[in-house]
This record gives sequence, structure tokens and C-alpha cells, in this order.
Amino acid sequence: MLKLHDVIKTYAGKSEVTALAGINLTVTAGEMVAIMGPSGSGKSTLLNLLGGLDVPTSGQVVVGGKDLARESEKGRSLFRRSKVSYIFQAYHLMPTLKVSQNVALPLHLAGVPAVEITRKVAQVLKEVGLEGRANHLPDELSGGERQRVAIARALVTDAPLLLADEPTGNLDTARGEEILNLLRAIHRERGTTIVIVTHDHNAASVCERLIKLRDGRVEGDGSPVGGGR
Repeated sequence: MLKLHDVIKTYAGKSEVTALAGINLTVTAGEMVAIMGPSGSGKSTLLNLLGGLDVPTSGQVVVGGKDLARESEKGRSLFRRSKVSYIFQAYHLMPTLKVSQNVALPLHLAGVPAVEITRKVAQVLKEVGLEGRANHLPDELSGGERQRVAIARALVTDAPLLLADEPTGNLDTARGEEILNLLRAIHRERGTTIVIVTHDHNAASVCERLIKLRDGRVEGDGSPVGGGR
């Protein structure tokens, strides 16, 4: 599913900064993987490369058989639309749109017929336990509910790859645990490949595999404590 070969990413400036310093990594389809490391270790850069939001300075980033490093910006945009979805720490919901409208946005952008949009939105809202919140605005929801809306929006396109950037970072322990249980259920029932960037050891523990980064390199790759719970 995902393969990085000798990936280097540098940023120019007054002095060149190396975010990734030769990453070699393979994630098979259907894995649930956590990526951890201190600030500046390259976690967010790696996630951006996997999602086609950025390209490496050198090396290969192969996702679903496509080398994103060789794709044009338009090609990567089309890839993101159909093959990858995101969950962010800050939810990124449109405050003036109702829950159902927020979830439907990716389908409207993809030109999906209205009848199909209605069906799929109802399906994913039920999947995340928010079928009774479809007509609420984001500021009428709790933090945990907002994150569930964000997860529903990520699921509605049926993308095979789900990238989550600190999905529990804005939540208290109880709500964070609910979100992690939901992600684990999605992984189990849908078989979606999930990559979670996190500082939270509890979040890492629900994954089957933990990749540790330090100074732009893979420092460790194995099973987290309590992996897969």
C-alpha cells in the first residue's frame, strides 16, 4: 500500500533544514500504524508526503502503486480526492454548515449525485453514532462529537487510506478513548489502512505497529505496548 524508499525532504532558508534524512518504510494494505517522535522529528512532513500534500526532495513515495514524487500537482490532487482522507486535531469543520453538509462536502467536490450523497451521509453518520445530530451546527456539538463529524467526513468517500494527525489532541481522556475505539472499529470493519501521527501513547497502543522517528530517521519499528488492544 505505502512504500517510501530513500526519502529525503529538505527546506531551503537562511540555512537548509532537513526534515527527513533517508526514510525507508513499508506499510501494507489494511495495517493500523502509529508514528511517534519528538517535535521536529519529521512526523508531520512524513504524513504530508503520504497524502500527496508535498513531494520529497529525493526518493520515492509510492502509495497504491503510484509514485507521488513523480506526479504533477493536479495528479496528486486527483489522488487525494479518491485515495486518501484526513482527520485533523482541529477538526476543520465549516462553522456555518450543518453536520450533514460538512460530511457531504467531499462528495459534492467529486460530483457525486445528490441521491447518493444523501444515502452515504446517512450511512456514515450512523456508523460514527451521530445520526441524531445531522442538522446541528459544529458549535452545538462537544469536542468529541466534532471529531466524529470529521471522521464521518473522512469515511464518506470510502478512501482506502486514512491519515490522522493528532486525532485526540484536543480531547479529554474519556472523549479521546471514544475516538480511538471508533478508529479501531473502522479499521476492523472496513479494513482501511490507517496511519496516526500522535504524541499520545494511549493512541499508539490501539495500533498494531509503532514507528518511532528521531531527527528525520526511523529510530524504531515494532509493536507498541498493548498494540491492537
